[in-house]
Amino acid sequence: MTLTTHAIVGAAVVSLVPQHPILGICAAFVSHFAADAIPHWDYPIASSSVNPHYGMPMKYDKSFWIDVVRIGSDGSLGILLSVLFFAPVVGLLMAILGALAGMLPDPLQFVYAHFKHEPLVSLQRFHTWIHTNNHLENSIAFGVFSQVLFIALVVSFVRFVV
Repeated sequence: MTLTTHAIVGAAVVSLVPQHPILGICAAFVSHFAADAIPHWDYPIASSSVNPHYGMPMKYDKSFWIDVVRIGSDGSLGILLSVLFFAPVVGLLMAILGALAGMLPDPLQFVYAHFKHEPLVSLQRFHTWIHTNNHLENSIAFGVFSQVLFIALVVSFVRFVV
């Protein structure tokens, strides 16, 4: 899943338990793994310095900066949309914290790639195990559409059904 999707799902989860913020933030963190278990599209990571599966020494080349912009834009969009959809429900701070908690396992993969110690080793093992091997790799357009559809379902469910 993209960081945008993880952020929105995290904020949605927090909004389900506004009276229990710590529980909501923990559940938002866990939601990352549940979302990764669903077949989905991921954009490619070009830099071996950023890709959590390589753990190469940092190399600040063109592919690194492309990834920084792509990942940074994705995460920023996720926080922005999370605030837009869920700040009216749980407040600005909780919407942001839910979004950040929902995204956190992915940056922790990067940390793991450069610092292979517990609890990161166990967390990475679990993240790899839970992450689906069934990827929707047909096209960028289909991948983005599937993420937008999933986001629409989550937001609609939380805002209008629950």
